[in-house]
Amino acid sequence: FGAHTTQGSYNILHMALRCLFQSSTTSSHLSKICGFRMHGTKAAASVVEEHVSEMVGTEREYEEYADVDWDNLGFGLVRTDYMFSTRSCRDGNFEDGCLSRYGNIELNPAAGILNYGQARLQISSKGLIEGMKAYRGEDGRILLFRPELNALRMKKGAERMCMHSPSVQQFLEGAKQTVLANRRWVPPPGKGSLYLRPLLFGSGPSLGVSAASEYTFLVFGSPEGTTALNLYVEEVIPRAYLGGTGGVKAISNYGPVLEVMRRAKARGFSDVLYLDAETKKNVEEVSASNIFLVKGNTIVTPATNGTILRGITRKSVIEIALDLGYNVEERKVPVEELKEAEEVFCTGTATGVASVGSITFQNSRIEYKVGDGIVTQQIRSILVGIQTGSIQDTKDWIVQID
Repeated sequence: FGAHTTQGSYNILHMALRCLFQSSTTSSHLSKICGFRMHGTKAAASVVEEHVSEMVGTEREYEEYADVDWDNLGFGLVRTDYMFSTRSCRDGNFEDGCLSRYGNIELNPAAGILNYGQARLQISSKGLIEGMKAYRGEDGRILLFRPELNALRMKKGAERMCMHSPSVQQFLEGAKQTVLANRRWVPPPGKGSLYLRPLLFGSGPSLGVSAASEYTFLVFGSPEGTTALNLYVEEVIPRAYLGGTGGVKAISNYGPVLEVMRRAKARGFSDVLYLDAETKKNVEEVSASNIFLVKGNTIVTPATNGTILRGITRKSVIEIALDLGYNVEERKVPVEELKEAEEVFCTGTATGVASVGSITFQNSRIEYKVGDGIVTQQIRSILVGIQTGSIQDTKDWIVQID
């Protein structure tokens, strides 16, 4: 097929081949020629559909942009074209990774991730995740924001969880290959980003509570936009405990709070703000993002004491705020202090820098400034400008990958 074959031509071919395979004789002869076994005409037609779909998908990969409504892009899974994966050997070293079509993966029933991955407080939980983004600049360049920090955070988390970990270079190579293979899914400038989800999990069999013999490192992506936030303070169930894994990006940190999030969203809230497990009097973080309070020229955020993730966006925002002349305090933040804030914002890879319009605590709704001309917007504009290349990167935060 020529490079300019139209979608309509593929559709006609698809229909014709499906009709052809309705003949059991045709199916029998072609199965011998192609070297695969097919049980019945439905199976034959299914094989044709799969291969034609793959041809159509390959043709579409030459498009500049995928067929997406970029103006109404929220945060959710959008199936892209390729994913990257590699596995470790018993000596802990990872093989050279490779790209494959995005799809399901095969796991041993005794894989560590399946047997201990969602245990609430298991130190042996064998799964880590990361979150990072690729941006398209106005000049067409594709940029990653501080990816080496994601790689280092995964290595630190792997040490905490007794897991093999890819090197920083292997991590970066996996991220770069994933972005380049899914380039058409990187939104146009100003429309969002390609969210990357690196995964590290125990894929080797391990029925007992022990380290797995093999680990898989996988990266896939999904385009995403932005959403506004209105939070609910959870006073009963904490997100993390001292001595646990709250300070690393372990999958076991997220499963236990899903029910809390479900209840909050059923009541119209976008996310949940958690308190410390020990006293239930201090703000810690939102389900998947850090939180900041703005009071005049002072910006306050809870200190990372082992139960709060050291967010890369959090770290970047603190540096930007200090450069702008704001006083930044990292300390315990009593929940009652929410009433004193003029602005509140959350930070995270998926969240970016997002204004919080309101927080509900003990059935009382506290509202905050949002919109233009606020501190949150000032910091967000600078961060996004650096991420997308429209502001000069004097901090060496950006990695150009094409």
